[in-house]
Amino acid sequence: MRLHSRRNRLSLVVFGVIIVAMVFSSVAKAITMNTFAEDSGVSGDITEPHFVSIHDQGKKLTIKTDAVTVGEALERANIEVAETDIVEPSKTTLINFDNFHINIYRSRPVTLIDGMIKKNIMTASYDPQTIAEAAGISIYDGDEVKLVTNNNIMETGLSTTYKIIRNGGQTATVETVIPYSEETQEDSSLAQGETKLIQAGEEGRKVAKYEVNFKDGVEVSRTLISEETAKEPVARITAVGSKKSIPPEWETCAGWAREAGVSEADLQNALTLIYHESGCRVGATNASSGAYGIPQALPGSKMASEGADWQTNPVTQIKWMAKYVTGRYGGWNQAMAYWWAHHWY
Repeated sequence: MRLHSRRNRLSLVVFGVIIVAMVFSSVAKAITMNTFAEDSGVSGDITEPHFVSIHDQGKKLTIKTDAVTVGEALERANIEVAETDIVEPSKTTLINFDNFHINIYRSRPVTLIDGMIKKNIMTASYDPQTIAEAAGISIYDGDEVKLVTNNNIMETGLSTTYKIIRNGGQTATVETVIPYSEETQEDSSLAQGETKLIQAGEEGRKVAKYEVNFKDGVEVSRTLISEETAKEPVARITAVGSKKSIPPEWETCAGWAREAGVSEADLQNALTLIYHESGCRVGATNASSGAYGIPQALPGSKMASEGADWQTNPVTQIKWMAKYVTGRYGGWNQAMAYWWAHHWY
């Protein structure tokens, strides 16, 4: 009896664990279906997480994700996209700023009629030229593509139908997309890892015109007549933060340095050099050489060129130091590099 009792208790424990796991799984699935979800996935080069809104068939899903590209964000959100669907911006577009929007246009059945030829395709486009190209049918200059209204659902089903009317065109105009480039700019006012969109990218357009050669009414070749860029692409420019975080114990000195005119781009090197020399102490004095103050000027009276309060004012001292490192080394970065090599400047 004891053996059976132990087995029953063990069965109840196992059953309880299974129930808990099922409840946890259900809760997890419910969370992912909310209009706001946090993406916890990881990738190789992780950027700061961004808020991304995905628009799909009238529904909106907002996630916080560190996905690098649009395609990766969709995959993490478990949103499947067919080859015939349209995603804007494209799946390869980088996600590098907050309030990023992704639009998904779902494909639908379309029937294209060209004389005795009838082709059925799936497409998300509403542009007749694009639809014809997707169906592998050439449209020539002068041809018309008209939407056909047909109330016979048994014949067309739910398909949208277009009919091509040929008008004897001998040329073809082809428009192609020129992709925009991705550019980044360092911004010392933004913290490292932080990004900000400066300029949205825009695709360009190239238009080529061909003379079409026919044989027995069938196209056999094309000859390029002209080609021009109808619209130049506009680069997508993103600011990338380069400002390093300042230790809390350096904030007071950082305030003096900013007041003295030290830029955010130079602040990290300036503070590093200052703390190596004097610990940012206004009255710091070298017992052996007599060098004085924050910049360890020798003699300290040199700093009088920046103000009569040179002995007690940290801003005056750093102003003098800034002019010194610029005049002698060309800037804070170069002065810091010299210090690392010689341990003095």
